[in-house]
Parts: sequence; structure tokens; C-alpha cells
Amino acid sequence: MSRPAARVLALLELLQDRGLVSADEAARRLEIDARAVRRYVTALRDMDIPIESVRGRYGGYRLARGYRLPPLMLADEEAVAVAVALAAAGERETAGAPSPADRALVKLGRLLPTALRERVKALGAATSVTGSEPLTPEPDLALTLGASVQARRAVRIEHSGHVRDVDPYGLVVHARHWYLVGHDHLRDDLRMFRLDRITGAAELPRRFTPPTGFDPVAHVLRTLTLGAWTHRTEVWLDTDLATARARLPATFGELRPCQEGGVLLVSGAEDLPAMARLLTGLPWPFTVRTPPALAAALAAHVEDLTAAVARSNQAPA
Repeated sequence: MSRPAARVLALLELLQDRGLVSADEAARRLEIDARAVRRYVTALRDMDIPIESVRGRYGGYRLARGYRLPPLMLADEEAVAVAVALAAAGERETAGAPSPADRALVKLGRLLPTALRERVKALGAATSVTGSEPLTPEPDLALTLGASVQARRAVRIEHSGHVRDVDPYGLVVHARHWYLVGHDHLRDDLRMFRLDRITGAAELPRRFTPPTGFDPVAHVLRTLTLGAWTHRTEVWLDTDLATARARLPATFGELRPCQEGGVLLVSGAEDLPAMARLLTGLPWPFTVRTPPALAAALAAHVEDLTAAVARSNQAPA
């Protein structure tokens, strides 16, 4: 949101909370000058919000008496977008005091109709977002699954043409895609399902208890990093765990501390030469432990680099 738009909304909230507000007080709280206050008051009036001007020594601005903001009417797809944006913002906040995303959800709760407010809150609480801005899924599907996660009720989904009953543990948005993580009763195993491949979902009356301490985000990252690739790779890094986690994205692989020191990077790869090129960009010494084919790909890449250096040294100045 742009700074002027944010200040217009801040002025509206100030008038709602305080009643009569002088121009000087509004300017001080919004960190602007009196002329900007007048511009923002005009902007609110242009949005058909009745702002009264009170003259005199103790004058200022106030909302017209008896005026109440109408309910914030959002279409389902807009509600989903709000919930996802708040979930994404919450992922970037540190623990402790309520985050800006928490405060935004509270403010929205004052305006949303009750039924929609509860669905948006459930979806936001059920969803974890990693990486870039996600695609917006089919609204009713996302809201239904979010409510099932929060209520701990099983859900029946139609996924890639097959009907499955799932105990939904959480929704995860990663690399712009949405995933439902839960216990698949057809396979009697923990599975994840892409929402863009689910064509229908209905909540079932049966309740479930999720596994203690289960982390849907960790499961998705581990599955996408290791489970989907032809080659499993292990590389020892000459650094500490905190430094490696700060430098490497979660999708790079699973990081494990080693008793002898250093960090073991466990990952997956379809293209070993591409993996070798990535490794040469690391800022630390490293050792390929497995597979031997990765060490061979690394040696071939080093030969290519050496040849490039030789050609560069022989090039005319």
C-alpha cells in the first residue's frame, strides 16, 4: 500500500477512535503538515465518508454524528487474497508482540460480516506461506479446506479424478503453489496434494487429532527437496548451522549438524551437473560424500572453469 493511502486510512481510524481531532494533532500523529491533513480529509470526503469541520479554538475534524462504516463486503476470491496476504506477512514477523498482520486481521474483523470473518480467520490460521507471492486458488475450495483444518474435521476431496478422504493437517503455499498436507485414508499414509489438482472438497463430520508436533511446512519442504528427485545428494559444508541456514534457502536442502563439526547438506537433484554448478557458488569449503556421480560432475565443471581461465589469460589485451 502506498504511503498516502496508508495515511488516509490512518486518519480515518484516528477519527473513529478519538472523535474530534484537531488539525495539529492529526498532523503530529500522521507525521505530516496541516496542508496534507486537509488533502486527506478531502480524499475521505471523495469516498463519501462524511467528515465535518468544526471551527474555533477547539475545532478540528470529526466523523458526522451517527455515521458508522458499512460492512466490508468481499467476494470470496478477495477474502482468500486477504487471508493469504496476512499469512504471508505473519511469516515474516518475529515472535512476541502482535504483528502488523495480527493487528490488520483484528481491524478487518470489525468490518467483515460475521460468517465471512470466521472463514477468513480460519484460512489465515491454517495457511503457512514460504517464498514468493502465491497464486490465488479457487476461493470456495481454499475456504472449505481452511475451515476443515481449523475444525479438525476430515475432508473428502476429488484429486486428479480420484476421491480421497483426508485428515487435513495444514495448508502450505510454496513457490506460488498451494498444498494440502494430511493423512490420506486411501493410501493410509501422509500425503500432500496440490490445490490446483483438486476439483472439489466437502467437510465430513468425523473429527481427527493431528500428530503431536507435526510441521506441515517442514514436510512440504522435505518432500519437494528430497522425495521428488532421482538423485539423493550429501555434501559436507565447512561452516556452522546458523550461518548455513542464513545463507541457503530452505529449498536448497535439509541441513544437519555433524558431530565432527560442519554441516551436512542433504538434498535431491535431477541434474547433477547443475547441482555441481550450484556447489561451486558456495562461500565455504565442501566435500561431496554421495553420490560419486556428483563428484564426477563437479570435476568436469572444474575442468571447464580451468579451461575458461586459460582462454581468458591468453586473450589479447
